[in-house]
Amino acid sequence: MESTLARLKLDADQPTPLYRQLAQQLVEAIEAGDWEAGEALPSERVLAERLNVSRITARKALDGLVAQGLIQRTRGSGTFIAPRLNQSLTRLTSFTELLVQRGHRPSSRWLSRALSTPSAEESLRLGLGADHRVSRLKRLRLADDVVVAVEESCLPSHVLADPDSVTHSLYRHLDNLGTPIVRALQHVSAVNADAELARLAEVPESQALLMMTRLGFLADGRPGELTVTYCRTDYYDFMVELTQ
Repeated sequence: MESTLARLKLDADQPTPLYRQLAQQLVEAIEAGDWEAGEALPSERVLAERLNVSRITARKALDGLVAQGLIQRTRGSGTFIAPRLNQSLTRLTSFTELLVQRGHRPSSRWLSRALSTPSAEESLRLGLGADHRVSRLKRLRLADDVVVAVEESCLPSHVLADPDSVTHSLYRHLDNLGTPIVRALQHVSAVNADAELARLAEVPESQALLMMTRLGFLADGRPGELTVTYCRTDYYDFMVELTQ
């Protein structure tokens, strides 16, 4: 932290306001990995004293980073680097695997796990008859104890017979059962959070979320998983590589 602070240089003679200079330099330091997810950022007081600016200037700079979703304030604790997930749109990766690769600590908060009958849309997408049963999983996905997504999964009972047996990674559990998901079709769209979804995702009502609908397939070509994930846009980035 000390070396990073030492590199911050503000120039009052530049036309760019000091708070914007500071905000930009903090963004560059965060993107360079000078601070890790969950690590505390220097306080307004520390920034003001070290850079010889007012606390109002330091506060405005940090406000800009909060608005970008790069940091989050915790009352009474300070300001911390927010976890941010950059997910490829071309590679099948589980949430747990993605977080571990990014250096985060994944966890889940289960909301429900049960066997039930599929809806008409679920039956159509999963190729199920009216007499089939499905395992339903609904949980909050957390990165370093921060809710980043709300996830609802539906799997045919012949793929997952006991929904309570899933404790961590669904894909790893299916691998262990011998019914791995080997490919998937994923559709990404934007939705506004209703009151219940906003409560679960810990965002204001009507805030935009990314809705990822994934239809996963087994090795024999049959559909084996239908998952809808509502992702917080302040934590999720999506990346796709294009070639000519």
